[in-house]
Amino acid sequence: MYLAEVRRDYLTMDDLAIRGKTVLVRLDLNSPMDPSTGRILGEEKFWSHAETLKELEKARTVVLAHQSRPGKKDFTTMEPHAKMLRRIVRQKVTYVDDVFGSHAQKAIDEMKVGEMLLLENVRFYSEENMNRSPEEHAKTHLVKELAPHFDLFINDAFGSAHRSHASLVGFTEVLPSGAGKLMEKELDALNKVLVGADRPCIFVLGGTKVDDTLDIIKNVLSRGGADKILLTGVVANVFLAASGIDIGAPSLQYIEKEGYSDEIPKAKALLHKFGNKIDMPKDVALSQKGKRVEIAIGELPAKYPIWDIGLETIVAFYDEIEDAKIAILHGPAGVFEEENFALGTFEILEAVTESGFSIVGGGHTGAAVQKAGLERKIAHVSTGGSACINVLAGKELPGVEALKKAAKRFRK
Repeated sequence: MYLAEVRRDYLTMDDLAIRGKTVLVRLDLNSPMDPSTGRILGEEKFWSHAETLKELEKARTVVLAHQSRPGKKDFTTMEPHAKMLRRIVRQKVTYVDDVFGSHAQKAIDEMKVGEMLLLENVRFYSEENMNRSPEEHAKTHLVKELAPHFDLFINDAFGSAHRSHASLVGFTEVLPSGAGKLMEKELDALNKVLVGADRPCIFVLGGTKVDDTLDIIKNVLSRGGADKILLTGVVANVFLAASGIDIGAPSLQYIEKEGYSDEIPKAKALLHKFGNKIDMPKDVALSQKGKRVEIAIGELPAKYPIWDIGLETIVAFYDEIEDAKIAILHGPAGVFEEENFALGTFEILEAVTESGFSIVGGGHTGAAVQKAGLERKIAHVSTGGSACINVLAGKELPGVEALKKAAKRFRK
């Protein structure tokens, strides 16, 4: 399903001699939790790393990961994560309540091939959360204390790759480093989109992250990477307003409340430059005290908020999407959590499964995929919301750039 030839300027696990080595692997195990019980509420993050961990069965594997961030109720130890990992990998996983101290170092040095350790929440260590360069992070206690105990570093935390944190970029300065299987899969899938080898390539962009989405639109259209952009959600409302349509006070007030008023002039500029490649809804569904009421765009403004795209738009967008060679969906079409306004999101998801190659962004869109039960029909569901957005918007991921730099040094 991926491009026959993928240009990788970073090393993968296939490039590294892993058998018998002591390997530090950074995973993204950050999961929804019940703060009152400490119970992990979703296994998806754990299963996404299963292939990487399988490849490490003949090594001494030490996992570094985080849960939440300081100040949050679910900022906890990694003990529940060790229990979950045991179920996924079906082998013993030892939890160590230390990040880089003598307790952690002793446990690492006493490991045998085939064993796995999960160290404490790396964000318990304050320097982890600072955005610094790889060179600066290489000088932290975390890296200086742990690195001498390892032969290799594997970064499989795509969902955190947009951060320049110590555990993500520091070890690449001092250890042979490569991308894990999930990281490789994520980058290959997004590379397929950015290279744009298959046409037509259609982006369906919705949700509420208007500023990020405008960056994506600008990047892919400036590069010629998309044949059409189909807009839904709050993003569509911003573009409708930018086109001169009065969308009504409730919807406009929501845009203002979320701080996206400044995005309307930017959307107007994009319409001026790329208007022939940007399609907006022909009709919308209003929430009249929870009741679905569909009206044509020409009937706006409305005194009720826009909560979904209308049926005419669904049919028109469906026809375009199912004929696409590549379809990328990021952001739901409406308030899909409410049954009366889930139609647009689920129908668009169905259409995406009919395309030649489908990619769905993480976050709320990934949740919609699960709710619709379409995981197996989508070619690739990204595990990283912000990381995925950054790649599509043409921004560099510090975690990936650090791997590229390490590859140059290793190949020399």
